[in-house]
Amino acid sequence: MQRRRSILIVGGGTAGWLTAAYLAKALRVAEQSHLEITLLESPDIGIVGVGEATFPTIRNTLRFLGIEEAHFIRETSATFKQGIRFVDWAEAPRDGRRHSYFHPFEAPFATEGTSLAPYWLLQSEQTRAPFAEAVTIQARVADAARAPKRPHESDFAGPLNYAYHFDAAKLAQVLADRARALGVRHLQGAVSEVALDESGAIAHVASPGHGALSADLFIDCTGFRAELIGKALGSPFKSAKPVLFADRAVACRAPYERPDAPIQSYTVATAHEAGWIWDIALAGGRGVGCVYASDYMDDDRAEAVLRDYLGKAAGEIETRKIAFDAGYREQQWIKNCVAVGLAAGFLEPLESTGVVLIEAAVAMIAELFPHSGPVSAPARRFNDLMAARFDNIIVFLKLHYALSRRTEPFWRDNVDPASIPERLTELLEQWRHRPPARFDFILDLETFAFFNYQYILYGMGFETDLADGAGEFPDVAGAAKLFAKIRGFADRATQDLPSHRDLITQINRFGFDKALEGV
Repeated sequence: MQRRRSILIVGGGTAGWLTAAYLAKALRVAEQSHLEITLLESPDIGIVGVGEATFPTIRNTLRFLGIEEAHFIRETSATFKQGIRFVDWAEAPRDGRRHSYFHPFEAPFATEGTSLAPYWLLQSEQTRAPFAEAVTIQARVADAARAPKRPHESDFAGPLNYAYHFDAAKLAQVLADRARALGVRHLQGAVSEVALDESGAIAHVASPGHGALSADLFIDCTGFRAELIGKALGSPFKSAKPVLFADRAVACRAPYERPDAPIQSYTVATAHEAGWIWDIALAGGRGVGCVYASDYMDDDRAEAVLRDYLGKAAGEIETRKIAFDAGYREQQWIKNCVAVGLAAGFLEPLESTGVVLIEAAVAMIAELFPHSGPVSAPARRFNDLMAARFDNIIVFLKLHYALSRRTEPFWRDNVDPASIPERLTELLEQWRHRPPARFDFILDLETFAFFNYQYILYGMGFETDLADGAGEFPDVAGAAKLFAKIRGFADRATQDLPSHRDLITQINRFGFDKALEGV
């Protein structure tokens, strides 16, 4: 007879409910009498929702969970996201001029054996198109406020790569409904005690009304409080503060200026004197937040920066302040407890990595889950992989700051070599003589590919000097044809793809099938 295995997830929100739904589906809990998943959720703790945006991996996750795309969009006030528009990061505004660049989700166009990056680098800086616009059609499509797909295309499919903006609280509800349908037991109650056994593992979690709840595996989704992995088990926290200075955010919801205002299909990240502002377009309004470093800006100044950004839209809008420590738990799996989400770590929401890290963690838990033997068996491998993923994301996020030419103290300190990870310093030195390449990265440890680095580097104006090796790239005529083809495809796409607002409106009214009417 197969031994029973039980999992207790402590905490709800996106982390808890995504973990519950994913494990229930991957482990086929509804069909396995020997498996049980319970989620304990406190009704008194709200959802932080620091970043209401995702990476394209979320589409595969939603598809795996069996959630229809139209249902997801309707229930979470979701919109499509095709990338990030960075404003004022390279330079502060001056004489009415502002620097911006686009980081699309689409990989650069390439043919077998031909990368366009070297040919773009060899073009004149004065006449060449911005990198993202030169090598993809997505920059033009997004700037024209067009959608990444058409209404008749299949769930989670389309001609362009995309993710979503969404309401975090509503997403948690969608995931909760799906998890319960997949066989997850839901209990409501706070944690009053975490008891350890003689070996230092968790013996049980106590909750008023439920008593002592025991399990083979405990999953800590208690957010920044880290009730299990941090407070009970004492996993050390590795701070990223020496590299990533931001530790505060002040956030709000703002209305559109008019009901038919275009909906941007990308996140806008606008730099300010001591951090940056996110601007996320949802179906019913905008989520806006000012991220800042308290060593360089106080709370009152941050509030003023946010309201100045909003202009007339600020009105009497209420804001909420969020304090965070950038970094991660050095051990995210200890004995019979594993942390997922904010309990495991948090990095500022610059590239929407919060949900990506949840997806990576839960996929590993599902694949490494010990159906027999010690439940702690996967801990070392899990810890190594998650620590490497966090470290690599920190490097990628630092890249956004390390290339800035802004002169405020926050930005000057960000380009100080002492604050730049050694790995990034080494890569930047290599990239002065060649573009980032796929062999720079081990894919299983990375969230971002080599071309993501290219978009940031060349959007920020980084110089890769290929002049001495120009003869190694002889197919200038062929590359010129590809650049022209991309421009032509972009022209056609901006005409053929529906406006983002129109598609979202039709999906909310009819879903994808009926949305075809009138398009």
